[in-house]
Amino acid sequence: MKVILKADIKSIGKKDEIINVSDGYARNFLFPKNLAVVADNKNMSELKTREDSKKYQKNQEKEKAIKISEEISKITLKIHVKAGENGKIFGGVSSKEIAQELENQYKIVIDKKKIDLKETIKTVGIRTIEIKLFEGIIGKLKVHVVAL
Repeated sequence: MKVILKADIKSIGKKDEIINVSDGYARNFLFPKNLAVVADNKNMSELKTREDSKKYQKNQEKEKAIKISEEISKITLKIHVKAGENGKIFGGVSSKEIAQELENQYKIVIDKKKIDLKETIKTVGIRTIEIKLFEGIIGKLKVHVVAL
């Protein structure tokens, strides 16, 4: 019997996958626990609609990421910090601070986890930081750390 899985089932398959199982397994285990539905025309068309919707959302997110990437590449983010005489910063500039300043100065909201900062910035100067916006889309942001 062909069924469409409603949830991930270990050693059977992933959600929204169409698989063949024995009639007894489907009727006695999968259907009562609401883990699968029969793969009839109605359920197949619903699955296709869900897949199309996911694909559309993914394309929208990708377009948005490309747009943000283009915006980010054009700007230089200035961050003012307290620093010593030789250009060393008291503390450091983290990805959280970069995300906050980007939102405050340019109204661009980016999750701090997407900012690829190997370690906190501890000296004054200009750096180029990569931001992972989407699968395969990486924006390059120039960060200018300025001493007060």
